[in-house]
Amino acid sequence: MSCEHLVCAQCAHPVIEGRCALCRANRERMHQHGFAGLSPALVVLILLALLFLTVALKHLGGF
Repeated sequence: MSCEHLVCAQCAHPVIEGRCALCRANRERMHQHGFAGLSPALVVLILLALLFLTVALKHLGGF
């Protein structure tokens, strides 16, 4: 979702402009991405590494 077309209920200006504290807070909240502050690409990379490690350990008889 983008805040380009959203209008603030408090100041009646576009949220993207960040004219009031509510606009700025909502703009920051909407622009946070990922899990625990990590980018989505990094989360996927970590999950793939864990999957590869699990498969490798099963193949080598570690489990």
